[in-house]
Amino acid sequence: MKVLSWHKIEHIETSDLAEGVILEITVADKKICLLKRNNEILAFAAICPHAGVPLCKGWLDPLGRIVCPEHKFRFDPVSGRNTSGEGYKLFTYQVQVTEGQIFIGFMKS
Repeated sequence: MKVLSWHKIEHIETSDLAEGVILEITVADKKICLLKRNNEILAFAAICPHAGVPLCKGWLDPLGRIVCPEHKFRFDPVSGRNTSGEGYKLFTYQVQVTEGQIFIGFMKS
């Protein structure tokens, strides 16, 4: 049975994140990206599932999708769905915010 475990992001609060900026961090020995979009905190894998490029070097397009800097593949940061049609899926994490503190959910077996 899988259980969600929550990990607090140390030294970063929601007010520290700039809107639309992708920030790479390490949580529980995993590299992930944080993004504040429309004042919501989102978390996803730090590496593009296609070419292994760091997504923190990418950007958001006008529709709020993450653009990989290597091949310009686009991903929805909420669902991880590849919106440019190549068929890849970006792994996303659950996020919980409590009094400005950010917690990332990981599945454990």
